[in-house]
Amino acid sequence: MPALHPDVQALLAMLRAANAQPLEALPPEAARRSYSAGRRALQPPPDPVAQVRDLAAPSPAGPVPLRLYRGEGTAPDVALPCLLYLHGGGWVLGNIESHDWICRRLANLAQACVIAVDYRLAPEHPFPAAVEDAAAALTFVAERAEGLGVDPARLAVGGDSAGGNLAAVLALMGRDGTLPRTTMQVLLYPSLDLGLTSEGFERITEGQPLTAGTMRYFVDHYAPDARDRSDWRASPARAASLAGTAPALVLTCGHDPLCEEARAYAHRLEREGVPVTALHLSDQTHGILTMSRLVRSSATVLAFVAEALRERWSLGGPEGGR
Repeated sequence: MPALHPDVQALLAMLRAANAQPLEALPPEAARRSYSAGRRALQPPPDPVAQVRDLAAPSPAGPVPLRLYRGEGTAPDVALPCLLYLHGGGWVLGNIESHDWICRRLANLAQACVIAVDYRLAPEHPFPAAVEDAAAALTFVAERAEGLGVDPARLAVGGDSAGGNLAAVLALMGRDGTLPRTTMQVLLYPSLDLGLTSEGFERITEGQPLTAGTMRYFVDHYAPDARDRSDWRASPARAASLAGTAPALVLTCGHDPLCEEARAYAHRLEREGVPVTALHLSDQTHGILTMSRLVRSSATVLAFVAEALRERWSLGGPEGGR
């Protein structure tokens, strides 16, 4: 396995010096506080954007909080392409605030609208609560596009880690017609199979921000009933077919227990006829996009993601580029 990038080495040294407990050693509320403090320390000041609005999508379980960002320099009267963004954190951690920097940066670089989803978290709300909230958010954005200043023909879904899992599920539901179709699925070091059986879970057991033990902690909270873990809405890699889903961008990092399953998913998408852009960073670790104060590659990755979105949106609606 290639050596870690120097920025990641410095990050891990800092974490060791802090002698922080691993997330899996903490109860969820304490893990959330630790995660939120880490995101504040590891991200630069937020970029200014043209507009920020807090919204809510209706759902049977109650309103789903959303935050809308319009990129700096975009005209207020123009319907922008839109990325629905689902944050990472193992379905247990994270919120709109923890990924505010990412959403602002993507809105500016893509000259687009980004709408972040504050879905319900486990263990208080286990599977399928996060999926239901994500689906309600996508439906709301598509149905209210005009009032939100969004072009409904240019909607994409994306997210990091657990958010990448949810984005992949939304893309499958859009293919099946139960949700609006989207133009792209952006899967950033995603979790795709809750069985946790890929090689990475034997390879990454300590010394990284995300290890096999951390993932087991997350999965045990999100899907405590082991039978749910084989449901494709929890493990999109177990869907019978991926054909017909939106074109995909899949980011993987070499020092990440999720690496192998995400690379396998990208290869399967390609085999089943889905256009795929696969970006593999062999010297990086999981979670770099929320550690951009120390890991310079994160800004480079977000610029790549934004340009890929701009290119895909230039092709038109959901059928463009297929």
